[in-house]
Amino acid sequence: MWFSLLSPFLLASFALGAPQVKLGQTTLIGRDVTLFKQDFFGGIPFAEPPLGSLRLKPPVLKTRLSQTTFDASNFGLGCFQAGATAGLSEDCLTINVFRPSGISSNASLPVLFWTYGGGFDAGVSSIYNGSAIVAQSVARGTPLIYVNFNYRLGPLGFPQGQEAADRGALNLALKDQLTALEWVQANIGIFGGDKTKVTVFGESAGAIMTSILFLNSPLPKLARAAIFESGSPGTSLSFTADRREIDWQNFVSAVPECASLATSGNTFGCLRTANSSSILQGLQAALAEAPELFAFDPTFDGPYGLFPDIPSKLFAKGHFARLPFIAGTNLDEGTLFTPITLTSEDLIRQSIIANFSPPIVAESKLESTADRLLQLYPDIPALGSPFNTGNETFGLNSNFKRAAALEGDISFQSQRRAWIQAASGAGVKTFGYLFTEPQPGSGALGTFHSSEIAYVYGAPSNPAPTARQLSSIMVDYWVSFATSLDPNDGHGNPRPNWAQYTPDNQVLLELNSANTTLIPDTYRAEQIGFINADPAVFHHRRTL
Repeated sequence: MWFSLLSPFLLASFALGAPQVKLGQTTLIGRDVTLFKQDFFGGIPFAEPPLGSLRLKPPVLKTRLSQTTFDASNFGLGCFQAGATAGLSEDCLTINVFRPSGISSNASLPVLFWTYGGGFDAGVSSIYNGSAIVAQSVARGTPLIYVNFNYRLGPLGFPQGQEAADRGALNLALKDQLTALEWVQANIGIFGGDKTKVTVFGESAGAIMTSILFLNSPLPKLARAAIFESGSPGTSLSFTADRREIDWQNFVSAVPECASLATSGNTFGCLRTANSSSILQGLQAALAEAPELFAFDPTFDGPYGLFPDIPSKLFAKGHFARLPFIAGTNLDEGTLFTPITLTSEDLIRQSIIANFSPPIVAESKLESTADRLLQLYPDIPALGSPFNTGNETFGLNSNFKRAAALEGDISFQSQRRAWIQAASGAGVKTFGYLFTEPQPGSGALGTFHSSEIAYVYGAPSNPAPTARQLSSIMVDYWVSFATSLDPNDGHGNPRPNWAQYTPDNQVLLELNSANTTLIPDTYRAEQIGFINADPAVFHHRRTL
């Protein structure tokens, strides 16, 4: 879900006295965010433009610019995606920095590095304004720097099909993310940041991407901690690339210059010579024609790749980075992804079997699994999602709440629990949360997927003082963790102690303005226990 976190008064508040930093031989000219006493530098390339011969290739790090001066007063254009074409470009690999005004280059401030969500096929850094986070970090006496960036989306960021696998052109967006972090390592010092104190955080696809980098990447050299909002390594519906051959063919078929080669298995050469407008046309057609909601997910890329295997197998081997992290979910993660057309038990059953189909799991196994899931998630509205809404069905078939509960648990709640239990069991410092704040007017969506983002960014849509206070407390927790690796640093708002999640103390912080408190991580223990007992069945996701 998209919503702008860029305050309408932000751009209007830039003063004429523009801040400057020296990047090599280039002077970056930013903007003075006078309202928040901050400097903004945006639209800075962190990689060579991924065009022509560099299209569908890993990013090429760009730590220096050729110009004498560079206008860094605005965000860069977003990457190609569905919807309106204005404000988009294929040349989109840019990075943005918000910092407190007046700091020196040797201030050595911690860094919060954001990766946006959007189902791997949508999203743009410009709608995520970190000003409120930076302002509160200064007010509480623990200043930090906020960074975000753009990464390639859809078939340009996550190519599918056998040809992409054969050419080693998988998970390019994950490599964009790593390259942006390499740029931070090379350059954040000139902005007053400390490259040894980077905390990566993100939501949905951004959290999934970041958590996948815990599996087999150089992330421990690029960051020291992470915060995962509604996304874990096993959340996305991941396969080997050949599984989605049809999605790649749909993309190529809609690029006029290359359409005749769509089924040839030899498309990359033509695609690299096509013009950008044709590539955009193909991308948008592929997203519109995809047989599933998220057709361009991260893919398994072999034992030496970034995503070598099913996360549950890697967890069992202890094969993951030992970086401290916060991981959490929202109460009603599944509602946003559940079609209202699932109006019967049989349709839900068919969907489960189709979504988690072979080759990994036998059909007979899926059938028995589906039957057991339907027993564990009965057609009783009071047990469905949105939770805590009793028998209210919001004018929908009662099976919607049933399917939404299933979707949320399979894709998010169970994966968060498996991830944090594996990491804490290995001695990793972890903290867990459940965001349950009611969202006025959300109806059947409840406390939906992505609804916590505005609170983390200090801009809740709910104007109630209680909601704004919860938002301020959440910013304190996030900033505290980024600056001290502990959400309980004693600065800022008085707030409940957030206990560490350990094998002997499996607790979550329930984030709710009426009662933010610790709760046991035991909700729907039988249902989630069944899902996690056989992770080979549920290692990937597709919307029910």
